[in-house]
Amino acid sequence: MSTAPLFLVDALPAAGPARLDGPEGRHAATVKRLRPGEAVLLSDGRGGLAHAVVDAAGRDAVDLTVTRRADAEPPAPRVLLAQALVKGDRGELAVELATEAGVDGILPWRAARCVARWEEGPRGAKALARWRTTVREATKQARRPWMPEVEEPVTTTALAGRVAAADLAIVLHEAAAERLTDVALPERGDVLLVVGPEGGVTDAELESLVAAGARPVRLGPEVLRASTAAAVALGALGVLTRRWG
Repeated sequence: MSTAPLFLVDALPAAGPARLDGPEGRHAATVKRLRPGEAVLLSDGRGGLAHAVVDAAGRDAVDLTVTRRADAEPPAPRVLLAQALVKGDRGELAVELATEAGVDGILPWRAARCVARWEEGPRGAKALARWRTTVREATKQARRPWMPEVEEPVTTTALAGRVAAADLAIVLHEAAAERLTDVALPERGDVLLVVGPEGGVTDAELESLVAAGARPVRLGPEVLRASTAAAVALGALGVLTRRWG
């Protein structure tokens, strides 16, 4: 038996009759082809979750009965990913996998060795919009009641400021002596996970982040790609903390 599909709404309806319309309603009716009696989930992306049953499906909307509402606690500790810009589809893959693995927020990082630049203007705005769309779809795929926010891109200087404000900041680095399993992880607060570009984090960037309080760590003996490293690290953090408890 498959898990009920999840649809994102601006505000959760109260218990009782409700209608799912707009783009989500059209998707439910024409793509998912929902039928009376099927279960669905509605989420506001901020922890709110409504369980519902389909009453009727039209061309552009689905009529529902909301049977139960709940508020999911946010994961603790909270994990924010500073993901270096990755060229092409691999950047979207990185944020898709990270979202499915449970990341709580994404900070696009303009690292020195990024091939993708995301310059100011329409092209940069379009690339950012693709990441946000990818995160939204991955949130639905993973049935997550919390949708990660994709912030505006940051420079290394701005990222160092975020490092200083975090309860723990770790930079994934293949040459690091310390392993992730050696790090004392906080039970609450913010963990900032920094993933560099395919060309790696420069010495100057690493020095800047370490000076702000970051700790270089490695996950294991393998060298991971920039598009997959965050998802692997999030899986490890899920096991090493109570996030998956």
